[in-house]
Formats: sequence, C-alpha cells, structure tokens
Amino acid sequence: MQEQPPRWLEGVTVLDLTRYLAGPACTRLLVELGADVIKIEHPPYGDPNRANRPRIQRRSGAHIQQNRGKRSVCIDITTNEGAAAIRAMAAHVDVVVENFSPGVLDRRDLGYEALRQVKPDLVMASVSGFGQSGPLSSRPCFDVIAQAYAGLMHLTGEPDGPPMFAGMGIADTNAGVHAFAAIGHALFHRERTGRGTHLDIAMVDSLFHMQQQAVHEASMTPGQPQPSRAGRHFAAISPGGTFRSPEGWVVIMCMEAQMANLWEAIGRPELGEDPRFGSLTSRIEHRDALTEIIETWMSGFGTDQEVMDALEAARVPHGPALTPEAALTHPHFVERGVVRTVNDPLAGEVTIPAFPFRSSDALPDDNYQAPALGEHNHDVLTQLAGLDAETLAAYAEQGIIFAKDT
Repeated sequence: MQEQPPRWLEGVTVLDLTRYLAGPACTRLLVELGADVIKIEHPPYGDPNRANRPRIQRRSGAHIQQNRGKRSVCIDITTNEGAAAIRAMAAHVDVVVENFSPGVLDRRDLGYEALRQVKPDLVMASVSGFGQSGPLSSRPCFDVIAQAYAGLMHLTGEPDGPPMFAGMGIADTNAGVHAFAAIGHALFHRERTGRGTHLDIAMVDSLFHMQQQAVHEASMTPGQPQPSRAGRHFAAISPGGTFRSPEGWVVIMCMEAQMANLWEAIGRPELGEDPRFGSLTSRIEHRDALTEIIETWMSGFGTDQEVMDALEAARVPHGPALTPEAALTHPHFVERGVVRTVNDPLAGEVTIPAFPFRSSDALPDDNYQAPALGEHNHDVLTQLAGLDAETLAAYAEQGIIFAKDT
C-alpha cells in the first residue's frame, strides 16, 4: 500500500482567536492545507457566524463555510481562568491568529508580548481594520468602511452617482488571504532563523495594496483629472465593460490586438477603418457610439449564449455576468472544483467556494465538518492547557466553558 504524503501543514498547530469573517477567512485556508486549528469561541453563543442565515437544523451556512475542520473550544477568555488557559495553550502551538480590536488582548495579557514569553518562536497574526498602529488604529472598522478608505468606493459606481461598495466582503476576505500568505512566509522564516514574529494585517492596507494604477497616477500627475467612477465601463479601455444583452449583461474587454476580432464577430469589418474607432484614445472618446453598435448587434440574438458563441468563435475576450446561483452549475467551475459540495451532519449538502489554488503536488483531502460549539473542550483543554476533569467540571458549572450540540 502506497504511503500517503504528509499534509502540507501537518504538525502545525494554530490557535484561532478570530470571529466574523477576516480572521476565519485566514484560518479556514490553514485548515485546508492540513493545519490543526483550534477555534476559541466565547460562551454561550460562540462565533457570530453560527447565527448567520440561512440556517438548516440550527446550522449556519457561514459557519460551515468558514469553520469546517476546526476544533471548537468555547471558553470565556475575559475571566482569569480562561485567559490562563489560553496562555497555557499558546506554549504548545505554532501560530496564533486574532482579529480583536488593537489593545484588547494586551489588556488581558494575551497579546504578542505576553504570549511570546511562553512560546519564544511564536508566529502571531493580528488582523484588524486599520492595523495595530497609526491614528486610526483604535477605530472600529467594517468591510464597507475599509473599502471607502482604500479608494475602492471612489472608483466604483456611476460617474454622476455616489461611491458604491462591492457586493461581497472583499476587505475582510482579502485581509484573510494576506494573513494566510504572511503566516506561510513567517513559518518559512522561522525554519531558517528560529525566530517568531508578530504580523500586523490591516483590511485597509490589504485593499489599498490592490490599487494597480490610481495611486501612482495621482502622484505622477498632480493637478490633473484623476481616475473616478466610470459606471459600467472600464475607464481606461474601450470597449471594456458590461453590455446589455438579450437576457441580461455580457462583459467584453478588447485591447488593440482584439479589435479586428470584434469587428469580425459583429460583421462590421469596415469599422476598423472608421476614424472614431481607430485608436484607444478615439474609442474612449466615442465610447457611447461604440456601445450602441455592440448592443444593437447583441439585440439581434435570442439568448446570451448565442451572443457569447459568436464572440467565442471570433476569439473576443468576453464573459457572462454570472449570478452566484448560476456559478454553482457552471461547467468550468464544476470541472475546476471552484465550487465544492460538502456534507454537513445537520444541514446536509451545502455548496461552498473551494480552496482557491491548485498544485501539481496533491493537496490534502477535504473531509472536514463544522464543529459543534465547545465540541473539543475536553480534548484540547486537557492536552494543551493541562486542566483535569474536576477543573473542567467546575469551569462548566461557573460558565467559564460551555458546549452544546450545534
């Protein structure tokens, strides 16, 4: 029988002090690479994700998606006993991930400086809205606030309308992915130097890092008009954006090399000689006329698929504006495993986004289930915190630890 290769993060233990989205988005990825993630939850309700809708049999889809494969310990870290248990556990883990407001854990002697006393080579990742330092660090921050500060909203929406936010938790999840990447490199650094580190991951910083042009453009062209909202069109490219199709919207993006393909697709080769469309600058100037030509052509089809078939035949870059529901059954998503159906003992089959990268080396099998609240109290607290059964019973009686079957 062939021996199975070790899981990528086998032997790495993570103490997960996170809740909501930014932190769990990070530790979820660590689980999928094989780390042993111990999720600390506050009694009596645990991570607020457990209450999110939709729910089936009291099981939340958000809890399934973010916390599968983690071991749940429900303990009140605001008590002296709970904080002491966390410090004891920290001595036996490799990584701590937390997304409390800056200073909260320090006041409980659970910050990096306190925990590195018991684990000198500890890697700790603190995920927050504005970071651990700076004049905004103490402010509360939600996803849309991070989008506003990072300049994303200024660039999103109609030209004469208000700034708009993206329709998903892009700041939270982006910060989680940045933390995931930083932890991997910190562990590699520890392998080479023996030193741990404290990673400071901010939602605003992570989003701001995604600015591909607007920031350097502002510094290089002071006093000149700057990028702003362009509505359904990509400001720097024409044609580039969403176009009204027979059933909804189709996205088209053509650089100079694809313009001949577009004229072929729409059956108008003479437009290649039209001075309005002869260069990127002129196409941007005459964007409305080009949009009308493309949408008039699209209106001659019966379905969006017929439009996309014609674009595909001419090798015009395009795509449908998929709804999340449509993505569940899209052939590319299914074949690539971008969507993954998992079986939960309470909710049954639930489809979630799958692990986001592929490798020529096999990734760990996915057979994870979301834990019940406090399901692993006994195992973890006896093994890592050194608590005996009598102490655990006393803590349960006092409400310091808690468990239930969902």
